[in-house]
Amino acid sequence: MKRLIIGTRGSELALWQANFTKDKLAEIGVEAELKIIKTQGDKILNLRLDKLEGKGFFTKELEEELLGGTIDIAVHSHKDLPTTHPAGLTIAAVSGREDPSELLLILKDCVDVTKKFSLKTGAQVGTSSNRRKAQLLALRTDLNIEDLRGNVGTRVQKLRDENYDAIILAKAGVNRLNLDLSEFHVEVIEPTEIVPAPAQGVLAIQIRENDPELFNLLQSINDQDTADEIAVERKVLNLFDGGCHMPLGCYCKKEDGKYEVWTSKALSADDFPDRLFFRVDSLEGLAEKIVAKFDAGRKFPAKVFISREVGEHNYFRRALEKNNIEIEGRSLIRTFPIVTVLDPFYLKYIDWVFFSSRNGVEYFFKLKPVLPKDVKFGVVGRGSEDALRKCGFAADYVGESGDITEVAEEFAELVKAQVVLFPRAQDSLLTIQKSLAEDTKVVDLPIYETVIEEDIDHTYADVLIFTSPSNVDAYFTDNLLDPGQKVIAIGSSTGKKFDEMGVTYTLPYSPDEIGLAEAVFGIDIK
Repeated sequence: MKRLIIGTRGSELALWQANFTKDKLAEIGVEAELKIIKTQGDKILNLRLDKLEGKGFFTKELEEELLGGTIDIAVHSHKDLPTTHPAGLTIAAVSGREDPSELLLILKDCVDVTKKFSLKTGAQVGTSSNRRKAQLLALRTDLNIEDLRGNVGTRVQKLRDENYDAIILAKAGVNRLNLDLSEFHVEVIEPTEIVPAPAQGVLAIQIRENDPELFNLLQSINDQDTADEIAVERKVLNLFDGGCHMPLGCYCKKEDGKYEVWTSKALSADDFPDRLFFRVDSLEGLAEKIVAKFDAGRKFPAKVFISREVGEHNYFRRALEKNNIEIEGRSLIRTFPIVTVLDPFYLKYIDWVFFSSRNGVEYFFKLKPVLPKDVKFGVVGRGSEDALRKCGFAADYVGESGDITEVAEEFAELVKAQVVLFPRAQDSLLTIQKSLAEDTKVVDLPIYETVIEEDIDHTYADVLIFTSPSNVDAYFTDNLLDPGQKVIAIGSSTGKKFDEMGVTYTLPYSPDEIGLAEAVFGIDIK
């Protein structure tokens, strides 16, 4: 094989990507050199990306040189590629996926840990991504989103110069450049919270179609599992007929033999996005199923019942009201404190405090605990995380999955040989505690009890959401489901109640407002 010429943009990140590919080729005995090519996106820096004409303004010039034979390979950030390739070109290989999370870099004097993402009220956030803007504003309506152009280093410098309070970047690019971010407060936003762009974190190796020898050679550095996953993401983008500036996020990953896919789609950067989560056995026809759920003509539930109060500006309420779905929110239980004074002995030697509910957070901090300086906090999910923030603390561990068993296993590994305090409900199932290693010490602290309301009214809503096992017990003491009513259970412990009753239910991926919105959006009403 002759010495190959790799075409690349000249930015620091593009050069890293090209050199990464060069090193991969060297591992299989193929020599290569780099050729730097300027693209339209590099030359025009005074316009928003979605205002530039046409598609592929970070890729077009590389593809032209590839077609012209002056380079043998073009290396792209896969998310920058249009979903249709120019005639005569093909993607021969893709890299494994780097972490597809987003990074929020915040000036330290603009941090407010009591707010979501630790951003102060009204913060000015820099991004040129319509997808990021739509999803950020859905979660924090008070933010001011401003345009931000330039390569990764330029963007970070603009933050350093205090042109913004914060900027948001793909974690993959920051990881690859190994940047020192110690001067900023850094928040990692998981891809289940802000859904990444299709193929985010993946490199594409593009060649001419009429070069079968090179194609076959490149299969030895191709990551087929990643190729299968991003094929779904990019097909969703293609079926929506959207370029890389459509406010669309799609992320597919394989977990325990099943494919999990998150999709977020808005009509514009200022539109509230609809969200969907699927867990399936096969990728066949998956992109078509996802797109069908976003059909403007599909029928939504007329009314959804949820067993807790829902605030006026709550994310879940806004997600449902966008699709004209009425909410009936009322708790079927009451909670009462059973501890009014906290013995300082409980707190003296603890390393961690773990909360399995919002109520646990609220009742614990009402006791005005004096905590050790270096204590860490774990929470079962993002709902508890938000409650903890309101009390002035950031979580060191947040359970991402609605499956309490998975959360328990993750947390158990994290706290081996340490001391963990569990403020909890008196009738808690103790799932996390039972999963801890023998050398982990548990400090048990029941601080509130749950009482079922009397004379609970029946609901005729199309969808019923139950937020805890106690709420299930309360409703099903006298009530039964009507034919056609659908059930959503928040958390696997709530789901187990329905398993015992033989009731079919949907379990959201995450037991929070986003997970609930995804679950309701995914339900079909006849």
